[in-house]
Amino acid sequence: MQMTLDGFVSGNGGKNFNWDDEIKAFSIANTEGVDHIILGRNTAEGFIPHWASVASNPEDSDFAVGRTLTDIPKIVFSNKLGKSKWANTELTKGDITEEINKLKNQPGKDMIVYGGSGFVSSLIKEKLINQYYLLVNPIAVGKGLTIFQSLQSNLALTLSKSRQFNCGTVLLVYEPKN
Repeated sequence: MQMTLDGFVSGNGGKNFNWDDEIKAFSIANTEGVDHIILGRNTAEGFIPHWASVASNPEDSDFAVGRTLTDIPKIVFSNKLGKSKWANTELTKGDITEEINKLKNQPGKDMIVYGGSGFVSSLIKEKLINQYYLLVNPIAVGKGLTIFQSLQSNLALTLSKSRQFNCGTVLLVYEPKN
């Protein structure tokens, strides 16, 4: 999840995040050990069609990224959609905790979540995230959306990895203490 120094994932027009070639390469490499992308409906409606379009155009500079993201199976959480309108995508309408725990108990690789603040916040609230990959950008915006809005008590984390990118963004990887 990209965020500002003051903890917002969106704010002041959304133009707050660095997305240079180094971060792009990291993000794609980060999907190598993944066999599912988990999305909320709002994010899916922009994410899936965008990357499918990129993947269908070999002239696009992000063609390889588009192919990678399009080829990974996706699971979209939605209570509003009746059926999936996207290829390589399955919908789930069940209880988020039950559904995520079912997925965690299946054999396979890791899952990665690409989601908006509300969806990720609900995963955090239910303690369903095993690792937090936070890309902290060198900007403060003062207000906006946060992924920690649903916390009902402190969330204790342990830093397991960090990395500084040339553009000034810092990756912080945390795991829950419990």
